[in-house]
Amino acid sequence: MTNYLVVTAMGADRPGLVSRLARLASECDCDIVDSRMALFGNEFTLIMMISGSWAAITKIETLLPGLSVELELLTVMKRTSKHTPKNFISRIEVSVNGQDQRGTMKRITEFLADRSLDLAAVRSHADDDNLTQTILFTINVPEKVDLIKLEKSIQELASELSLDCSINHMQASEK
Repeated sequence: MTNYLVVTAMGADRPGLVSRLARLASECDCDIVDSRMALFGNEFTLIMMISGSWAAITKIETLLPGLSVELELLTVMKRTSKHTPKNFISRIEVSVNGQDQRGTMKRITEFLADRSLDLAAVRSHADDDNLTQTILFTINVPEKVDLIKLEKSIQELASELSLDCSINHMQASEK
């Protein structure tokens, strides 16, 4: 039976961090199923999902804390299960941008939560130099939602926030 572990790591950015973490996974007979890495300021951040036998996952859970100390990383681990994809009638990617203003992300996420919409991904960036912000988010749209009305209400929200908005349609369901 395959077991799964989600690992997050954060610390000062320097070359070789991903390599060392990937090497540990390999040495523990684990596979990296999915991963994302980003830099926030000067901080390296990584999240990855690892799979392996119960013994392999236990081994990495045992060895990762020592490597974390050596690499001066903060790490968190949590066992999980394989993702079960859900079917959606549509998936849309929404991009909003405009003048940076406090509370924009709060308003957008409240809008989605109030409608019980599945936020599949979100990425935001504020540019301090010219005081602009860009937020890109992906929504999995269930059958019960009228896509045309949803798009109109997203456009209305963007207008209320004085943001430019574009909506792109993606694949019909998550695979």
